[in-house]
Amino acid sequence: MRYERKYRISACDHRFVEQVLRNHPASFRKIFPDRQINNIYWDTIGLQTYHDNVVGIANRQKFRLRWYGNDVGEVIAPKLEIKIRQNELGDKKIFDIPSFDLHQPEVHSDEIEQLTRSNTNLVPVLLNSYHRSYWGTFDGEFRMTIDYNMRFHSLLNEGAFRGYRHRDEAVILELKYDEKMESQSDRITQYIPFRRTKNSKYVIGVERTNGWLVE
Repeated sequence: MRYERKYRISACDHRFVEQVLRNHPASFRKIFPDRQINNIYWDTIGLQTYHDNVVGIANRQKFRLRWYGNDVGEVIAPKLEIKIRQNELGDKKIFDIPSFDLHQPEVHSDEIEQLTRSNTNLVPVLLNSYHRSYWGTFDGEFRMTIDYNMRFHSLLNEGAFRGYRHRDEAVILELKYDEKMESQSDRITQYIPFRRTKNSKYVIGVERTNGWLVE
């Protein structure tokens, strides 16, 4: 399992955050080209996964379909990811899912129910998209991602997807490392000039698309 330390940054854009990483004493460097990430989050009609996150349930799961590139039309080579959270540690299980039309995400409902071993009738709740920049140390022990241009669409109350109406202008910096590296993490975190925060794109997307989020 690994640690995922998040920093929600509202006062600057992603280019400034990239410069911070270039100047970090650990010499972070780009390890992969930037790309667009798309997710469809699955939850119960009563949003049990959302509520578990908000109240801080220590051991919880999150379910999403993820693919890369274009977010309209046919979804090519998606993956079902089951995100597992145990206190501050995280892990995930990944399964291949057949391609499908973005306007019919429920086509794989039965398969997702089987893979997640869920008896709670999961439904597609939220579509979101953002761009990600990938960084890492030369020894490969610590990675950073920078997420920006975040957009959301509710699959419960906004009908078929025709475009995004909800956005989040913040930049999310995330530090990731295996639990065995926790004793060495201070050499990374002490030079990050941002305040560590709790941040869930799923939670923010649900609240923003339902008008619950007040900023």
